[in-house]
Amino acid sequence: MKATYQKYILNFKRPSGTSRGVMTTKETWFILLENESKKGVGECGILRGLSIDDRPDYEAKLKWTCKNISLGLEQLLIELKDFPSIQFGLETAFKSLESVDQFQLFPSNFTTGQANIPINGLVWMGSEDFMRTQIKEKIKSGFNCIKLKIGAIDFETELNILKSIRKEFSVSDIELRVDANGAFSPEAALEKLKQLSEYQLHSIEQPIKAKQFETMAQLCEITPLPIALDEELIGVFEQEEKLKLLQTIKPQYIILKPSLVGGFSGSQQWIDIAEDLNIKWWITSALESNIGLNAIAQWTYTLNSNMPQGLGTGSLFTNNFSSPLMVKNGTLQYDLKQNWKFNL
Repeated sequence: MKATYQKYILNFKRPSGTSRGVMTTKETWFILLENESKKGVGECGILRGLSIDDRPDYEAKLKWTCKNISLGLEQLLIELKDFPSIQFGLETAFKSLESVDQFQLFPSNFTTGQANIPINGLVWMGSEDFMRTQIKEKIKSGFNCIKLKIGAIDFETELNILKSIRKEFSVSDIELRVDANGAFSPEAALEKLKQLSEYQLHSIEQPIKAKQFETMAQLCEITPLPIALDEELIGVFEQEEKLKLLQTIKPQYIILKPSLVGGFSGSQQWIDIAEDLNIKWWITSALESNIGLNAIAQWTYTLNSNMPQGLGTGSLFTNNFSSPLMVKNGTLQYDLKQNWKFNL
């Protein structure tokens, strides 16, 4: 078997803002496998400043992985424990190589176009007018679950935006989620959660920065608004550590990004532990191209979750790869009339 890798820069259609800053480009890498006449592809995508494997030796580790591909997937996943995005890329590439169609990784009613995946519409941070425009676009295009990035502009302005949505749309019309990306201070967090809860939100992601276990546990215990852990899960690899974290914090939800938490196997381990503790979960992409998004979406469908997932990121880039993935009426669908065009 031959393995190579290639870097690719994804360009955002418009600058996308979070509390960690504004993004205009996104780096990603592809692992390409060849075995006789068969080919496989997987995506290794990191988020600068967030991924645990955002390290100076990242490309060197990709080179090592390709050079040692003969070790096989199981052994490589062990060796790459500290590189979750490469684990995800490898799992996908091996799955792609062994599939009849290199892009049909988990055949199901989703990949035959008979079923779809409900997703949330993502509203990026920006000016009040920009955020209101995005919200109108999402509602008009059929989303009944909207997720707003908050924490970068004035909090009162953000509250007013939520208030205006609730004036027009009830809880049964629109499910609202917010994502603070750790923007709140521990001292101010509870008061802000109380104010946000007035607008009957589904949940808030990561209200305070990760690794403040005691404070987060206290918040989850008394919060008037369900809390979802996201960044908190990054860099926690051992099963015992995962169990301890969830037992300590007792969140209402966890959010799993396979590129950040160790691919499908790492995500499944989190799911198994969470379900044992009666903690709910959903899956989110991490700004991958359609190669990574396709793998995550197909796997997610097999999990049989009815919750809206965070998989609507494929249309963010000007130079994404053409694929059958399509967002329609608030769902992600697989349109078999559309062909893959993957050319690096």
